[in-house]
Amino acid sequence: MDKKIISISLANPRGFCAGVDRAIEIVEQSLDKYGAPIYVRNEVVHNKFVIESLKKKGAIFVNDLKLVPENSYLIYSAHGVSKKVKSDSDNFKLKSIDATCPLVTKVHKEVNHYLKNNYEIIMIGHKGHPEVEGTLGQDTTSKKMHLIEKVSDIHYLNISDENKIAYVTQTTLSLDETKDVINELKSKFPMIEGPKADDICYATQNRQDAIKQLLPQADILFVVGSKNSSNSNRLKELGEKKGIPSILIDDMSDFNPTWLDNKKNIAITAGASAPEILIKQLTKLIQSHSNAIINEIDGPKENIKFKLPII
Repeated sequence: MDKKIISISLANPRGFCAGVDRAIEIVEQSLDKYGAPIYVRNEVVHNKFVIESLKKKGAIFVNDLKLVPENSYLIYSAHGVSKKVKSDSDNFKLKSIDATCPLVTKVHKEVNHYLKNNYEIIMIGHKGHPEVEGTLGQDTTSKKMHLIEKVSDIHYLNISDENKIAYVTQTTLSLDETKDVINELKSKFPMIEGPKADDICYATQNRQDAIKQLLPQADILFVVGSKNSSNSNRLKELGEKKGIPSILIDDMSDFNPTWLDNKKNIAITAGASAPEILIKQLTKLIQSHSNAIINEIDGPKENIKFKLPII
């Protein structure tokens, strides 16, 4: 029986962003310089393949700093950490190395600027996400930060001085998600201040724009990324909102050939923490079940590279 002909469109840009590249490089260089084990607070990036690869090289991922032996090296993940985590690290006599994405650090600086000037701050983000916890944790005493996820949350805000109020956003949200919330905040609090430039990171926006370009022709969308990856989930949601079957693939063992039934045009992208090798594995899998023609779609070149800290 002849294999069916399928067209695969690969979104560009896709996969690793500069912040993820930097974080992984920090872990690898630390292992090279200091030897294993190197401890990392939480997953340095949200991707199972990357985490398992780093574990094999000697990285140990922990949630509780009490599990880290004194005088050990501890790397903060790309998502950033609270001030308490940093002070605990010092108290436990750990040698900390900061792999926080510079775009997240920018948000932390904005928050600390507003706190210093006695502002109340509204953060738009997802409760429980490591980046959100790290940003909220910049406020250690004043309790001047409020977390909201959607427009309806604004109704429940209790702001003491509407003339001294500001907002920041989780970097991995989509512009579509934050637009309505920000507009409603500005409507309810005319004096609210925000960042000079949008907090949404360039990689988040570029990957969303790239997949939007492919969706009108797509019969199905595959997003390579882990289930705990915020930006991968946002890419999947873009497909779902267009009524297109959209599947998040963390591991190629998840792949089900029946997904290709009656599909002629496949769109593929990857979250900012997913390596290109997984895209290659997925396209090979599809090719093993079809006569697949692969098309690399043109997109903006990302030449951003973040400077490494002194390790």
